[in-house]
Amino acid sequence: MTFAHAAQAQTAATAAAKLNYPVTAKGEVVDEQFGIKVADPYRWLENDVRADPKVRDWVTAENAVTDAYLASLPGRDIFRARMAELFNYERFGLPVKKGRRYFYARNDGLQNQSALFVRDGLNGTPRLLIDPNRWATDGATAVGDWVPSDDGRLLLYSVQDGGTDWRTVRMIDVDTGKDLPDVLEWVKFSGFSWAKDGSGFYYSRFPATKEGEKFQALNENQAVYFHRVGDPQSADRLVYATPDAPRRGHGGTVSDDGKWLVVTSTEGTDDRYEITLIDLTAPDAKPRTLVPGLVNNWSYIGNQGSIFFWITNKDAPRLRVVTLDIAEADPKPVEIVGEDEATLDGASIIGGTLIANYLVDARTEVRQFALDGTPRPKLALPGIGTAGGFNGKADDRETFYSFTSFATPSAIYRYDVKSGKSKLWARPKVSFDPASFTVEQRFYQSKDGTRVPMFLVHRKGLDLSAGAPTLLYGYGGFNISLTPGFSATRLAWIEQGGVLAVANLRGGGEYGKAWHDAGRLANKQNVFDDFIAAGEYLVKEGITTKEKLTIQGGSNGGLLVGAVVNQRPDLFAAALPAVGVMDMLRFDRFTAGRYWVDDYGYPAKEADFKALHAYSPYHNIKAGTDYPAILVTTADTDDRVVPGHSFKYAAALQAANIGDKPHLIRIETRAGHGSGKPTEKIIEEAADLWAFAARWTGMVVTPPAVAAAKTVR
Repeated sequence: MTFAHAAQAQTAATAAAKLNYPVTAKGEVVDEQFGIKVADPYRWLENDVRADPKVRDWVTAENAVTDAYLASLPGRDIFRARMAELFNYERFGLPVKKGRRYFYARNDGLQNQSALFVRDGLNGTPRLLIDPNRWATDGATAVGDWVPSDDGRLLLYSVQDGGTDWRTVRMIDVDTGKDLPDVLEWVKFSGFSWAKDGSGFYYSRFPATKEGEKFQALNENQAVYFHRVGDPQSADRLVYATPDAPRRGHGGTVSDDGKWLVVTSTEGTDDRYEITLIDLTAPDAKPRTLVPGLVNNWSYIGNQGSIFFWITNKDAPRLRVVTLDIAEADPKPVEIVGEDEATLDGASIIGGTLIANYLVDARTEVRQFALDGTPRPKLALPGIGTAGGFNGKADDRETFYSFTSFATPSAIYRYDVKSGKSKLWARPKVSFDPASFTVEQRFYQSKDGTRVPMFLVHRKGLDLSAGAPTLLYGYGGFNISLTPGFSATRLAWIEQGGVLAVANLRGGGEYGKAWHDAGRLANKQNVFDDFIAAGEYLVKEGITTKEKLTIQGGSNGGLLVGAVVNQRPDLFAAALPAVGVMDMLRFDRFTAGRYWVDDYGYPAKEADFKALHAYSPYHNIKAGTDYPAILVTTADTDDRVVPGHSFKYAAALQAANIGDKPHLIRIETRAGHGSGKPTEKIIEEAADLWAFAARWTGMVVTPPAVAAAKTVR
C-alpha cells in the first residue's frame, strides 16, 4: 500500500469511528398478532417523503452523514472515472420490424437514456425518432415500453419520470416524427397490443388514486381498455375487468391473426394464470374463459387458425409446449414439445419454426422445432452466456437476438430462419479486452445437501487461492433466474483484482417450479441457507476470507442480504442491501406489495406471520453482536418497494448496539426501483458502493494501467 493510500484508509477509519448518526425519533407503536407483541418504533418513516416534512428532514440528515463518509473513501474517484470509460461504448437494443421499418434503441455511450431510432429497410439510414435526453435536465425521464403499429406508421411509447412505475403513454407519427395529441395516464404493469388495422391498441390501467397517495396506495382493480387513435382517454372502451375480484391484474394480447384478444389474468407474482378469449370479429362478444382457475402457467406463444400454442407448467414443472384447439367446446392440451431436464424459458413462432430458449444450469441453449414438435438443429451461440429476443411475426423469415456474458457486452445478431444462419448486426467497441477475464461455473452444497450453481468471474491469471476481495450477489425469489450478463460497474470491481460471485439460489427459476417452490413461503429459509453456504464455500476454497467478503442484493435480494446479515454477521465484512423488502409484516400494505404474497405468504395468517417474523430484517437485528459494515441504498420515488422499508431498517441498525463499523443509508432523489435510472446516477451510486466495499475488504484501488486498456472490436 502506498503512503497516499494508507493515509486515505486511515482517514476513512477515523471517519467511521466518529460517525454521528442523526437522532431518529422513536414512536410507541406496538402491534399484537397471534399473541406476539411486535414493536414498530419507526412506523412514522413509512410516510411519503414528498408529503411529510419530518421524513424529508430525516432523509436530508441521513444523506449528509453518508455523503461525508463516502467522500472520505479512497478509490471512489478512480472507480467513477473508470466506470465512465467502461460505459462509454455504443450499444443497441433489439430491432423490431414492422412493415418495412426497423425500430431500435441506441445509446452513444454516456447518454443518460437510450434514444429510439428507425430505419426504412434493414440497411436504411438511421433516423432519430425519440430522444428522452431532452426531456429533463437531470436525465431522470426515460422511454419505457414502445410498440410500433403493424404497418410501422405509428408508434406508442410510455414515459417514465423519476424512476416511478407509473407511465404516461403517448403516440408519435413515424413519418413526421411529431407527437399525436393522445395522452394516457394511470398506466402501470401494462403491456400494449395494437389492433391489426392500426386503429388503436389495448392496454391496462388502474383507477386514479386519491390525492397524495399515488406513490403508496395499493394497486387494485386493474382493467383492460381499448384506446382508439385520436380519442381522449375518457372515451377509451372498457374491454375486461373483474370488479368482484379487485386484486386480479389483467393484460390483453391480440392474437397473431388479429381475431382474438387473449386476456391473461393473475393475482400475484406466480405464473398462475386464467386465460380469457374475446372474439374481436363479433361486436359485443362475451368473454370466453379458456383456462380457468389461476392454477398453472399458460403463456401465449401464437396461433395458427384455431390452434393456439402455449408454454405451460401443467404436468411439467420445467415447462413444455402444448396446443389448445379453441374450435372445440372443451379443448384439451396436445403436447408439442415435452418437458426436458433443462428449463424452458421462452418460445416464439417465427417463419414456421418454434424457437425455444432453455436454461441449462442457468446458461442459454436455443433449440428449434417444427410446429408439430419435430426437432430441428439447435442454434449455435457464440459461447456460454445469455441469449434473448427471437421476436417477430409468425410469417417473418428473420428475427433478432442478443447474446451477452459476464465479460461480453450484448451483441445483436440477425437470424435467418430458413437458412439457419446468424449474422452479426451490431457489436460494441469497448475499452477492455474480454479475453482477459475468466468466467467459470462451480457447484457447492447448501446446508441440506442441495447442489447449487454459482458463477465466478475474475481477471485471467488471478490466484483464486490467495483470498481476493469478493462480491457475492444473490436474489433467490419470484421464479427469477440469474443468468450471465455484462455489467460495466461490476467489471470495474473485477479489474481491481476483485472476484464476482453470482449464486443461483433456490427460489429462482433456474430449475423450474420445484426450484422456485423450494425457496418460498415456508421454505424461504432455504434461500438464506443457500446464500450463507455460498459464502462459506468461497472462504473454504480460499477464494476469499470473511474479512474480504461483501454481499449484495436488490429488492428481494435486499431482503436476502438483510436476513443473512442478521443470521451470520460474522461471515461478511460488508453488506450492500438495495431497495430491499425489510419489514416482512407490512410489505403487503403498499403499492405492488400485495402481489408478493405468492412468494412470502400473508402476514395476516398465523403460520405465515410466524415464518415472516422469524426472518424479517427489520425485526431481527441482534443487539450486542458485531455486524459488518452496511450501506443501505434506496430512492425516494421507489413505488415498487417503498423506501420506508429501508428507512426503518437503517434507523433500527443505527440505534442498535452492533459494533463500530458504519451502518449508513444512501437515498437517491428522483430515482425509483431501478429502471429508467440515468447513466450518471448509475455510475455515481456504483462508485460509492465499490469504494465502501473496497474499504472494508482491504482492496487497494489503483488507476488501471493504460497499457491494459485495449480497444477491441
